[in-house]
Amino acid sequence: MHAVDIEQRGRARVLLGSGELDAYAAPDLREAFEALRGAPSAVADLTRVSFMDSTALGVIVRGVRALDEAGTRVQVVLPAGSARRIFEITTLDRVLPVAATHEAALSALDD
Repeated sequence: MHAVDIEQRGRARVLLGSGELDAYAAPDLREAFEALRGAPSAVADLTRVSFMDSTALGVIVRGVRALDEAGTRVQVVLPAGSARRIFEITTLDRVLPVAATHEAALSALDD
């Protein structure tokens, strides 16, 4: 089971992912990233994600890149535990604009 929601927090739009993000969840994740387009800043908050496969990871990477290319400032809040491992294995935790917490992500976008 998964959920992908969008909230407005000040000037930033926030994608909130939770549960298992896999190939089944990929279309919802793609739609959510498209909904972030046009925002001056965006956060992809994955702290409530319990599992992530390579399909979802690819959607996140493409979504972050597309937003960045369109001029949206982006921060990604990574999940804890085993769901974070896919970011570490692929070293995407070093390449993506990552914040340790939701609050840190919003603060970085305010700078």
